[in-house]
Amino acid sequence: MTSARTAREPASRPANGFFARPAKAALADALRNASYEILPFRSAEEKVLAHVPQDVALTVTTTEAKGLGPTVDLAVRLSEHGYRAAPHIAARLVRDRAHLADIVSRLRESGVDRLFVIAGDAPEPAGAFPDALSLIEALRTGGHSFASIGIGGYPEGHGSIRDELIEKALRAKAPHASHVITQLCFDADTTIRWARTVRAAGVELPVRIGIPGAISRQKLIRVSAGLGLGQSARFLRKQQNMLWRFFLPGGYSPNKLIERLTPAFGRPDTRLHGFHVFTFNDLDSTEAWRQAWLARLP
Repeated sequence: MTSARTAREPASRPANGFFARPAKAALADALRNASYEILPFRSAEEKVLAHVPQDVALTVTTTEAKGLGPTVDLAVRLSEHGYRAAPHIAARLVRDRAHLADIVSRLRESGVDRLFVIAGDAPEPAGAFPDALSLIEALRTGGHSFASIGIGGYPEGHGSIRDELIEKALRAKAPHASHVITQLCFDADTTIRWARTVRAAGVELPVRIGIPGAISRQKLIRVSAGLGLGQSARFLRKQQNMLWRFFLPGGYSPNKLIERLTPAFGRPDTRLHGFHVFTFNDLDSTEAWRQAWLARLP
């Protein structure tokens, strides 16, 4: 078990105002290998093609209002354009094993070999899969293999699930997954403590830290409005910290969060290995922000 001091010690920046060379190299690697999360809105494909290099891995979210269809469709189209696109498969929207087999067949036919499996926020499951673990197990027993399966991590917990149940589920899913992507968390110390805790519990998967992209408060509000009434309300509840920060004078920038997270990257006690950027489809400004960082790094 780590001491309280160790758990809180994401290294501060050196006196010269920038990172030491190992930290700079870790940050450069994390940004070069960043993945982007996009929403399956009408203009998403065009924006990806216009602004996102093909070496940036993508995940495509699922919206409760639109269901899995648009998510799978967009992942297929982006894969055909040469991107590594992983659809979010929300277990609570999958009706049964036949529905799951249809989804898998569509993805395989188009060359999509990556998934991100979540429970989803639908109030009631559509059928046989109430959580991510049950769907992952159905993939395994059905012989549906993928090159990469991501699962979710919750540094600040989940509003409707007890922490011990989340941790138990993460340990159960980990042997069948290839990486963890965390939900947004704006406190670097909290994220690092969580990463150390799950690593100490035996979860050895690499962790990609979810951070917001370079987006405006107006964009965030428009995105929430486009999710559908029920999902929008849940989205806004989950993103209260983000909204509060966005309405501070000058808005919010992810730069300070990145600076505080960076010294923990690549450490065996955290397994932090990359950034997962929640772009909210503001892809031009997010990619410009990433390139500006990379121009300053080795």
